[in-house]
Amino acid sequence: MTAPQHRPASTWEDEAPDSVPAPPWTAQQVKALVARDKPVSPWRIVALQAVVGGLLALAWWLFGTAPAQQVRATVWGAAAVVLPHALMAWGLRHQAAQAQAAFLSFLVWELVKVGCAVVILVAAAWWVRDLSWPALLVALVACLKVHVWAWWMFTRPGQRTT
Repeated sequence: MTAPQHRPASTWEDEAPDSVPAPPWTAQQVKALVARDKPVSPWRIVALQAVVGGLLALAWWLFGTAPAQQVRATVWGAAAVVLPHALMAWGLRHQAAQAQAAFLSFLVWELVKVGCAVVILVAAAWWVRDLSWPALLVALVACLKVHVWAWWMFTRPGQRTT
């Protein structure tokens, strides 16, 4: 006679589930969520980026040590953000029917956006004499950070995003 093989009890098998699975959402619940959380328009973000670039150019013009160079560099830095983002917003204006198509479209337009930004920055370095790199980088970073501020500002409860 062989002894019965003793299998150690798994702690996973002995424990009760910690949570109950959530029931699937109804169509009405999804519609209510979409109505409550409207997406922020990408054109609004692009416009805010342009405004930030313009305000930085004005600040360099008023307070800069070499205003003409710094304003020119600021315009190039802002353009390296605003123009590619506008191009991407234009490219993503239609919603895809399937998630995979939407993701692929987003990746393609993101690649176009990055390529356009690189081309603008290389053109600035190539064509602009006496380029003020600090002014260009300040404009570039400030315009890029508009996304974070705008997302926070426009998605607060009670804010209209249309």
